[in-house]
Amino acid sequence: MGVVQDPVADMLARLRNAQIAGHARTEIPASKLKEAILKIFSERGYIGGVERIDEGPQGKLVVELGYDKDDVGLIQSMKRISKPSRRVYVGVEEIPDILNGLGVAVLSTSRGVLTNEDARAANIGGELLCAIY
Repeated sequence: MGVVQDPVADMLARLRNAQIAGHARTEIPASKLKEAILKIFSERGYIGGVERIDEGPQGKLVVELGYDKDDVGLIQSMKRISKPSRRVYVGVEEIPDILNGLGVAVLSTSRGVLTNEDARAANIGGELLCAIY
């Protein structure tokens, strides 16, 4: 397999594809950034849980996908905002609300990976990584 140019976009695509295919879980190559983003998704109830397995040089993250009682995926939409070719940085005043607060924006800040609400409460901006609802 070739080198992945955008690991976060690759992670979002793997989650989207696994959910569309109806899988209960999927595996993603591990990194601290992806683990932090998936932890936010898990805390907000978009995925069931995340488990890190240290095997091989990089390790992997096993993600339990979430579905409702009608077997519809809990993730309606995911979007990569800041890309390697075009970084998007926002100040605290510019942090967006996703679906009037129903969705979550994920930011990489000087205090780690935070949701839009946590970054606003901490009064810090950062790189706008992705949005989910």
